[in-house]
Amino acid sequence: MRPISTSRVTRIWREKIGTVAGVETIAFADNQGGPGSGKGLTIGLSHRNADILNRAGEDLARRLGEYPMISDIDDGSAQGKRQFNITLTPAGFRMGLTPGTIAAKIRHAYQGIEAVKLQRGRNEITVRVRLAEDERICETAFENYVINAPNGEIMLRDAVQIMKGRAYTVIRRSNGRREIEVAANVTPQSMAGNIIRDMKQEILPFLVGRYPGLSYGLEGKQADIKKSMAALFKGLGLALFFVFALLAIPFKSYFQPLIIMICIPFGIIGAVAGHIIMGYPLSILSLFGIVAMAGVVVNDALVLIDFANRLVRGGMPVKDAIRAAGIQRFRPIILTTLTTCGGLAPIITETSWQARFLIPMAISLGFGLFFATLITLGLVPCLYLILEDIKGLLK
Repeated sequence: MRPISTSRVTRIWREKIGTVAGVETIAFADNQGGPGSGKGLTIGLSHRNADILNRAGEDLARRLGEYPMISDIDDGSAQGKRQFNITLTPAGFRMGLTPGTIAAKIRHAYQGIEAVKLQRGRNEITVRVRLAEDERICETAFENYVINAPNGEIMLRDAVQIMKGRAYTVIRRSNGRREIEVAANVTPQSMAGNIIRDMKQEILPFLVGRYPGLSYGLEGKQADIKKSMAALFKGLGLALFFVFALLAIPFKSYFQPLIIMICIPFGIIGAVAGHIIMGYPLSILSLFGIVAMAGVVVNDALVLIDFANRLVRGGMPVKDAIRAAGIQRFRPIILTTLTTCGGLAPIITETSWQARFLIPMAISLGFGLFFATLITLGLVPCLYLILEDIKGLLK
């Protein structure tokens, strides 16, 4: 087992390096895992005006820097390599030059133009002609480069207007609007939700008011988590519906399946309590475990109710039947729960960092099943009797 976590190594590394002069962007990633990609917090901004969009990104990055748990902030306006922006002048036009001609001559001078191909044995060699290396790396030589125009010779600095600029690394658009992403790392990652809520209440409305036409949305890891959560709850709803349908058909009742499924909410309570006891925050993997637990906890109540129904059909009074079912099914129910929880115990108590991402799922399943079993043995018989009393009153 490693004596220090990856997150702590990253934090110490960041503190030791400090501020590096001349560096445009620096980031430290600890690869904490989990669903989604990118940094822990990513906000997408959109506006039709690129300058306004960049200013909004800088303001948002500045406000994010006020949070002590946020680091490695990227305002989304990082530009690419330095470049020369060239515009043809009237003097160049008079010499018979065009933008295409200028671009071709500069490309031939610096990248080279194919002069001849030679055959050397089985290999074909291409010979290119271009400026010498000392001229290609000299900015003065670039400006003084002489171009052979249709109407004579002219220096490049006289034929074009040369302006220094930056190339964009990527240009993102949606519905005709420019987009940028302001991203940052959050330590611990569980604080990202609190920061997003604070931003939606104060920071983002302020930016929208300051820059009319600005729109925003969650991107990156947060967007992936939101999408996963929506799919998860949709799947949970479908699963509960099919569980209800599969129970209602053999029981020929709409109410007994509800008694069996009443264990699911108590299993969720047990899963949350398990995370508190073990000191783990709820995560999307915890919700995966809760979904799995919802399909397991109904087994104990199903065994109990089915046995009681068989005794009632055999002529035994309802009260005696549910008492006998609780006594005779007690050992199978407890053994099933203990063996399942025992199988999950090695995962819950695992200390290696490679397996820690599975622990929240195991906690949800193990603690939720154990707590729901205790509820099954005490609450389900009571609800069963209440249901039978209601049926008696309706007859």
